[in-house]
Amino acid sequence: MQPLIEVKNLKKYFATSRGALHAVDDVNLTIGRGKTMGVVGESGCGKSTLGRTIIHLLESTSGSIFFDGRDITHVSAAELKQLHHDMQIIFQDPNSSLNPRMTIESTIREPMVLSHRFSKAETNERINELMNLVGVDHRMRRAYPHELDGGRRQRVGIARALAMDPRFIVCDEPVSALDVSIQAQILNLLQDLQEAKGLTYMFITHDMSVVRHLADDICVMYLGQIVEICPAKRLFQIPLHPYTKVLLSAIPSTDLDNQPKRLETKGELVSPINPKPGCRFAARCAYACDACMQPQKLDELEPGHFVACCRAKELQ
Repeated sequence: MQPLIEVKNLKKYFATSRGALHAVDDVNLTIGRGKTMGVVGESGCGKSTLGRTIIHLLESTSGSIFFDGRDITHVSAAELKQLHHDMQIIFQDPNSSLNPRMTIESTIREPMVLSHRFSKAETNERINELMNLVGVDHRMRRAYPHELDGGRRQRVGIARALAMDPRFIVCDEPVSALDVSIQAQILNLLQDLQEAKGLTYMFITHDMSVVRHLADDICVMYLGQIVEICPAKRLFQIPLHPYTKVLLSAIPSTDLDNQPKRLETKGELVSPINPKPGCRFAARCAYACDACMQPQKLDELEPGHFVACCRAKELQ
């Protein structure tokens, strides 16, 4: 089956006074229809930039983006408007992503009004459907974002993202700003929506325990590059890249008698501004060797399991 999202050699650089900041550097990935691709890595590794570049909130520096088999790397303003009907985003902080001067009803209504696709009666009916779908009580229609708690605000953000009935949604750490009990509710809602509507997600997160249960596949990013990508279950069973092993070792455990050994990293982060060729994790990696100073490619060491590490096979 043809994937819904396909990215080839995607790059996104930002100009700085010291040179080009390589936020996303030569990324290749595919996301199947109705599947969830988890994207993990530490802050500043390019996760959010990757998601925003795919849906054209940021324009790519080079590379190709395909949606449902169609090249959408460069599109006109009219094409982009139509594209955003099919591709949406749920932002990390529901407090800052909603307009404080707009009521909940107006927030959900806005994308439908701008699209000119619905009559007034159809728009009102759809607002009712969306509020029911995400679990926001109708008495909140005239409320403003500051009058809602974080969980309800994020539900409104989800309703707004669903307004144009998209097929692909970038979930940019949608629960990181919420209490733990509310996180579970929002995650369950996202899963229910995916099952009901056949949605495809890119789920960006720091929380490895969340992505373990939500994602079908996981890609691990480090300083703008994908260092490992494979099915979620496989990643937690047999991680192959040293950086992935470090991430997994940092997951807190509730078993006080058998705490896993935490892997520590030493050394300084490589600058993402005009980085030198070679593995960008080598400066912090306990297994680094001379070969790591050469460019690393994502190799398929096992079916569906890709790793960008010249020593991954011997360290397995």
